Amino acid sequence: MIITVLNLWLALLHPFYVSVTEITVNPRSQSAEISCRMFYDDLEKALNKQYRTRINIVKPVNKTQVNELLNNYIGKHLLIKIDGKLVKPVFIGYELQEDGAWSYLEVKGIGNARKIEIHNDLLYAEHEEQINMMHITVNGQRKSTKLDYPDTNASFAF
Repeated sequence: MIITVLNLWLALLHPFYVSVTEITVNPRSQSAEISCRMFYDDLEKALNKQYRTRINIVKPVNKTQVNELLNNYIGKHLLIKIDGKLVKPVFIGYELQEDGAWSYLEVKGIGNARKIEIHNDLLYAEHEEQINMMHITVNGQRKSTKLDYPDTNASFAF
């Protein structure tokens, strides 16, 4: 009985582990606009563990350091190929909304994308229950999928 109550209590604290990545190819600006939403507490734990540091995303002592760590973390765990070419997104920044942190990135020089391949293992090292949702929009056509741990790769054709 005590174990059941404890498990229920833990589930209520954080009942699921999910990230959302959105990629929109913008033909006007010839760029791919990328946003990633993760629970900020999970993201803090991942950054603290991977970089052996103590940061606070909500009230950062050094916002430049947090931006740099987020850029490095996302760059290692979210790899994007557009039409067979690995692209390197530029980190723009992040903002908090409720219990999530939205990180924003951009890739310039993207024309009309026909195929987008993604390797996404964000937060997989922290939770075997992790689910990574992805929404890709090209020329107004939106496609979505989800990756359940341990799956890491998805491909979208337009």
